[in-house]
Amino acid sequence: MNKVIKGGAVITAVIAVSLTGTTVSFAAEAQTPVVKKIAFTAEQKAAFQEARTEFKAARQAAIAAAKAAIATAKSNFDAAKAAATTKEDRQAARAAFKAAVTAAIASVPAKPTKPVLP
Repeated sequence: MNKVIKGGAVITAVIAVSLTGTTVSFAAEAQTPVVKKIAFTAEQKAAFQEARTEFKAARQAAIAAAKAAIATAKSNFDAAKAAATTKEDRQAARAAFKAAVTAAIASVPAKPTKPVLP
């Protein structure tokens, strides 16, 4: 019985020390700063909305241009494939199609520059 009580006291002491260390480490952490919202003026809101609209229009135009380029490459590929008489001709047509598609995709910005809040 004495051994069980001594063992329990040791476990309790270990838990108390570990909890104390834990609370000290939590207290030592820096608190994150609170960001306050800013009320924008009407001019700032209008400028942001205009930049946002331009951003969307530029992105849509780039996507439309890439789709048109890919459609042209596809029609060229189909025509070259139909005219091909050998396996090498078909492979060359396929390689040209892949290169055209890669160039069209590269022309679209991966992540266009977003407008910055004023």
